[in-house]
Amino acid sequence: MLTNEVVISIIVLLVLSLLRINVVIALVISALTAGVIGGLGLPAEAADLNNLGMVEKFKAVFSTTIKTFTNGLGGGAEVAMNYAILGAFAVAISKSGITDLLAYKVIKRLGKTPSSSSQAGFKYFILAVLVLFSMSSQNLLPVHIAFIPIVIPPLLNIFNKLKLDRRAVACVLTFGLTATYMLLPVGFGKIFIESILVKNINEAGAALGLQTNVAQVSMGMLIPVMGMILGLLTAIFISYRKPREYKVSVAEPTTAEIEQHIANIKPFHVGVSLTAIIITFGLQLLTSSTIIGGLAGLIIFAACGIFKLKESNDIFQQGLRLMAMIGFVMIAASGFAAVIKATGGVTELVDTFSQGLGPDNKGIAAFLMLLVGLFITMGIGSSFSTVPIITSIYVPLCLALGFSPLATVSIVGVAAALGDAGSPASDSTLGPTSGLNMDGKHDHIWDSVVPTFIHYNIPLLVFGWIAAMTL
Repeated sequence: MLTNEVVISIIVLLVLSLLRINVVIALVISALTAGVIGGLGLPAEAADLNNLGMVEKFKAVFSTTIKTFTNGLGGGAEVAMNYAILGAFAVAISKSGITDLLAYKVIKRLGKTPSSSSQAGFKYFILAVLVLFSMSSQNLLPVHIAFIPIVIPPLLNIFNKLKLDRRAVACVLTFGLTATYMLLPVGFGKIFIESILVKNINEAGAALGLQTNVAQVSMGMLIPVMGMILGLLTAIFISYRKPREYKVSVAEPTTAEIEQHIANIKPFHVGVSLTAIIITFGLQLLTSSTIIGGLAGLIIFAACGIFKLKESNDIFQQGLRLMAMIGFVMIAASGFAAVIKATGGVTELVDTFSQGLGPDNKGIAAFLMLLVGLFITMGIGSSFSTVPIITSIYVPLCLALGFSPLATVSIVGVAAALGDAGSPASDSTLGPTSGLNMDGKHDHIWDSVVPTFIHYNIPLLVFGWIAAMTL
């Protein structure tokens, strides 16, 4: 296993990320590592291979890997464009003053000199609201991470006053972004469960007599999601319960300054903001396009005087700065996924694990399949993209090992979702970081990736295994 290009490249990715190397750079280096170790671009025939010198072999592998990586970048372009538009939309909303008004109302609710008990109660109230926000972003208003740069930055000063550990906030947001689509077949959950998971499992199981449906998938994912709920409660009430102070480099505005600023916010601008938000979300639902919805919102803001047309360039540039990191990481992750697929390392990895396993080793087989899913998704960064890669291999393997149809569904679903929370390249961790790091006080790897990996991937491994063995 340790000689497999997929495993080695993902280990390289994780080590570089933990060393605080930029995630985009880490993805490029990891893709090159996978291509070189996997011999991408080398002839299959041994005779042809022996005729090549070391320099020629390296050139062939390196050039093919770069070409494969570059061709794969296009898969993340649409996502990057979506995030750029969402960033500009978030900046326009902040200019209207509605987010400042929201923060002011919360500050007044908190009080000037709150007691420790009221602080604790209000802290958990905010976390509960953020859980509901993130869960709703997957179904009621399926905007995914678009709400984070709008809602979180105005609350950072409040987090500081409460001495709230932002790692708890990251865990809260990531829980809502991942557990919801895994369990509920609505919004993004409908896409993941019905359009991707059920479709691919039925295609792979058609010749083997396995057919599943949405209800069975949701049932199969119930036990694993219970593990995520346990991880969420652990993060909030145990791991990150203690107060954490963040050094503020810029003096926070006084109450008088905030009140003076709020007084300049016109009710008309607030109404425009609410209208733009409703129309943007509505158009996104109707057209299935974040770009169309975001552009419509920006046009409304400009037409109503929230910002002048000549300022549109500045608005877009600020939006790019806000969300560009996510976009570039998703583009690089798409290139990395293309290289991983081209090497054929995933199939080899599964074959290595499955050799020698039989019905008497179902427990080991289930754990190994979940572990492989974790490795694959950690690198690709998207459970949605992982399903087609593993389904064609996992479904026949599960049935051959004697797993029930429901257990097979659970193994495939959890193996695909494992790593989405806790991956450096996942928008489920990049999204929370984009909001929590607006003041430069929240590290993506150590404050988002590592906490979510510990509190969600480990429980998913354990509870996913339990589901596989009991269903």
